[in-house]
Amino acid sequence: MEKPSLESLWRCFDGIVPSTLATCDLAGVPNVSWISNVKYVDSRQVALSRQFFNKTIRNLLQNPKALLIVFDPVSFVQHRFRLRFVRSETEGLLFESMAARIQVIASHTGMRGVFRLLAADVFEVLDVSTLHESMVPAPAGQAQDLLPIQTARPAEERSELWALQRLIIRMKTAPDLAALLRAVLETLAEDLGFDHGLVLIPDESGTRLVTLESRGYGESGVGAEVSFGDGLLGVVAETKKPLRVGPLGSALRYGRAARDRVLAAGDAAVLSAEIPLPGLANAQSQLALPLLVAGELVGVLAFESERQHAFEAWHEAFLSVMADQFAQELRAAMLRGEGDEEEEPRPSTNAVQVTNECSRVAPPASYAFCLYRNDDCVFVDGKYLIRGVPARILWRVLKEYEREGRTEFTNRELRLDPSLGLPPVRDNLESRLFLLRRRLELRCPELRLVARGRGQFGLELDCRLTLNERVSSAV
Repeated sequence: MEKPSLESLWRCFDGIVPSTLATCDLAGVPNVSWISNVKYVDSRQVALSRQFFNKTIRNLLQNPKALLIVFDPVSFVQHRFRLRFVRSETEGLLFESMAARIQVIASHTGMRGVFRLLAADVFEVLDVSTLHESMVPAPAGQAQDLLPIQTARPAEERSELWALQRLIIRMKTAPDLAALLRAVLETLAEDLGFDHGLVLIPDESGTRLVTLESRGYGESGVGAEVSFGDGLLGVVAETKKPLRVGPLGSALRYGRAARDRVLAAGDAAVLSAEIPLPGLANAQSQLALPLLVAGELVGVLAFESERQHAFEAWHEAFLSVMADQFAQELRAAMLRGEGDEEEEPRPSTNAVQVTNECSRVAPPASYAFCLYRNDDCVFVDGKYLIRGVPARILWRVLKEYEREGRTEFTNRELRLDPSLGLPPVRDNLESRLFLLRRRLELRCPELRLVARGRGQFGLELDCRLTLNERVSSAV
C-alpha cells in the first residue's frame, strides 16, 4: 500500500479530533499527551503546539523519538507518524500563526495570558503509516454531527481561476463602496457557497472592529463590534494574520478543560469571563483574513459556517490572493472623493415648509433619538443604533434639521467641523456615512441619508422626530 503524503492528510491538521503524542525518557518510561494543534510545515515536517506538556519536552530533550497519531475527521481513519524532534520555535511566522489559533480559544474561554502557546515544537516525519479503519472508534456524538462538505457548484465544474477572475472584475467595476462590498460577499456566496460573511473595519479608536457589511445575518450583522484580541476576528485584527479554525466546538472544549484545571488549582483570579462567539450561534468553522495595504489594517474579511470542515486549505489560499486586491479596492472606495471639490449644497427645505407639510399629512412613524454624551452613543426608541464618529454625524444632521429644517449637507462641512473628531488624514468619511446609512435602513427605514452627487447627501424622512441628550451612559 502506497504511503500517504503529508499534503494529502490536510484534514488531519484542522484539529477536529485531538491527536496523541507518545514519548519516553532514557529509562523507557512512556508518556502520552493529547495535542490540540498539529500544523503542516512542509512535505517532511510538522509542528506541534506546546501549552503545557513539561514531561513531554523533558522526554524529547533526552530522547528525540516520538509517535504521533492523527485522525481523519471524515473517515475516522488514523495515521501514525514516526517523528524525530528537531527544534522548538518561540518566535517567527510559524510560532505566530500557531499562537494566534491558541489565542482565539483562550479569548473565548477567558484564559488570555494563561492558556497560551509556549513553543512550536518542530519534528521531522520519518515515516507515515495508515492504520485499519476498524481500529478507530468514532468519538461519541461525533459521527452524526459531521455533514457532507458542499460547494456552490459541483467540483468538476468549479474553476478557482475563473472565480478569481470574475471576483476581481466585479471589484474593479464597482462604482461605490456599497457595490464593492456587495460584489465580494455575493460572488463568494455564489461561487464558493460562503453564505455567512462579514466585512469589518477598525473604528476611530483603532481598538475595535465594526461590521461594515454582512451577508446571512439579517439585522444582527451590520454595526456589530468586536475588540482587538477577542475571538477569531479580534485576533486576526491584532496579529494581521489569516486564521482558519474548525471545529470550534472541540477546540473550545479543549480550552475549557484547561480552564477547569486552572480553577481546580485555585487560580481563578487570573481568569476572565468567557466571550460569546460572534455571528452564528452554532458556528463550527471560521475563516478570517486581514485586509492590508502597505502593512496597515484597513479591514477584516470573515466567513463562518455551521458545517464542520466547511473551509479547506485551498479556500484560505484562494482568499489570501484576492484579499490583497480587495484591500486596495476597499481603501480606494473609503477614501474616494476626499480631495474632490464639492459643489454648493442644494437649497434646503426651510422649517416653515416642513412644519406646514407635516401638519397637512401625518407621518406614518415616529422615532425618539437619544444621544449619550459620555460615550457618543445614539439610541433610537430605547435601542442601540450607533456610536462614535457616525453617531456624532447623525446627531449633527438631526439637530440642523430640528433647528432649521435643513435637509442638504456636504462632506466638506463635516470634515471642517472639529466637533466630529475626524482625523486630518484618511478620515474614512465615506465608510462612516455608509455604515450610518445601513444602520438607519435596519432600525428606522423612514429616515434616510441619500447620496446627491459628488460630496453631497440629503436627509429624507417620512416620520416625526424627538431628540434628547443625556450625560450618563446608556449601557
